[in-house]
Amino acid sequence: MSPELPLSARLAWWMTAWLRGDEVTDHALDAVTHGDLGHVVEGLPDGGTTLLDAFVAARRTGADRAGLALPVEGDLLGLGGPRELNDAALDSGEAVVLAGFALVPTVVGEVVHWVMHPSAPRQLPDVGEADRSMRAALVDSANLLADLDVARWRPEVADRLMNLRHRPALEPPLGIPARCVDLAARGLQGWAIVDLALEDDGGALSSYEIGRRRDALAPLERASRRAVVAACSPEVWPDP
Repeated sequence: MSPELPLSARLAWWMTAWLRGDEVTDHALDAVTHGDLGHVVEGLPDGGTTLLDAFVAARRTGADRAGLALPVEGDLLGLGGPRELNDAALDSGEAVVLAGFALVPTVVGEVVHWVMHPSAPRQLPDVGEADRSMRAALVDSANLLADLDVARWRPEVADRLMNLRHRPALEPPLGIPARCVDLAARGLQGWAIVDLALEDDGGALSSYEIGRRRDALAPLERASRRAVVAACSPEVWPDP
């Protein structure tokens, strides 16, 4: 199965397209809510609880874009605070960030609960930097994993590394630059390789080899997250 965009990445893309007038409301909402999950929003200033209410709240603030954060411990990628937002996004692993507020998702059963938090300005890698880092990390990780005999303990990983041109098929909204769609797909591809390679440590002979494997994959994991964040954060997109 091909990896999919995180919930917050999908919402960031489609909310941006809606705010800029590139997509109509029904199409944007359907694209965000596709699947079996329901969506509820908490904390909006007017008391609204639907995704449409969140879209309208974003427009009322004058926002013309929504971006993505994918933080992990030690790397608050895409966040600028305050601490309340950082802590919530770390627990979730993702967030949608606008100029004045952010939405952090938590899946409970079959419902996505989006909670609104205040947000502060943030720093991001630009698309060019993320693109170069992604390409370098794929090459370096492939070489390191070959040295660790990836084909022996994870033949599926070796297959994916040999077939990097086969990227996840994404269906972006109108207005998303083609370069960003491609970067998001390559980021998801790298992320999937990391997850697959770390699925278990049964193929490693020792704790030393386990550590080497994780060390080999750490730059690819970071580059993949940065690629997806840059691809889904319009403030760093190249000018049309």
